[in-house]
Amino acid sequence: MLEVRDLSAAYSGKHVLKDLNFCLQAGEMLAVIGPNGAGKSTLVRVLSGILPPQSGQVLFNGKNLAKLPPAERAQLIAVVPQARSIPPAYTAWQVVMLGRTPYLNWFGQTSPQDEELVHLAMERTSTLELAPRLVGELSGGELQRVLLARALVQTTPVLLLDEPTTHLDLQYQISLLNQVQDLIHRPAGWALANGHGAPGALVVLHDLNLVARFADRVLLLVQGQLRALGSVSEVLQPELLSEAFGIALDVVQNPIGAHPLVVAR
Repeated sequence: MLEVRDLSAAYSGKHVLKDLNFCLQAGEMLAVIGPNGAGKSTLVRVLSGILPPQSGQVLFNGKNLAKLPPAERAQLIAVVPQARSIPPAYTAWQVVMLGRTPYLNWFGQTSPQDEELVHLAMERTSTLELAPRLVGELSGGELQRVLLARALVQTTPVLLLDEPTTHLDLQYQISLLNQVQDLIHRPAGWALANGHGAPGALVVLHDLNLVARFADRVLLLVQGQLRALGSVSEVLQPELLSEAFGIALDVVQNPIGAHPLVVAR
């Protein structure tokens, strides 16, 4: 669905990504991991069109995303950013409605369908009760769920989430990733609104045990290069992880679940 070909990128004059090749498939959660400075957030910026690639291409069903108008690209890719610079005077409902901007007419008028999709997205992310509240009054976990709803209401086939669990307590981390996993594995009507099937999600994560629990596949970046790509069991290997993160790590069987546990020695 989303294909990255020979992608290289620079940020602030520094080469950050080098010759990346991979695909994001429909109906999967692809976790991107790697040490600080590996280029994870830069990858999200390039895929979303914020940062142009130095070389290579990002394709959606064969279309070069760099050549599409921003509004058309926003109908294909939605982002839950790491930074949260939302005007505090906006209500949660207004923030989610911003996700419908690529579909509004010249007068910026919303339609009954827009209202219905916002209601459905907020219901799906358990934020409907937050609709009238001001953003400045929300907790970090509440705001993160609102931003997820904003991305969902774009009804795009691709979701990009840049460290969505940062600064959230464990309850909200598990809840948010459960919601993302459920949305891509069991898409509701809103996900099919633009004629696309189940969405695919690329999620940048730091916690390797969250990766083990939720990811379908894992992409390991080291110094801007693709070090490994595959299933959880293929990438979460002690030797690979220890070398990438510069610390001795073990991968052991979880006594109460099917997914493995990553522990420091």
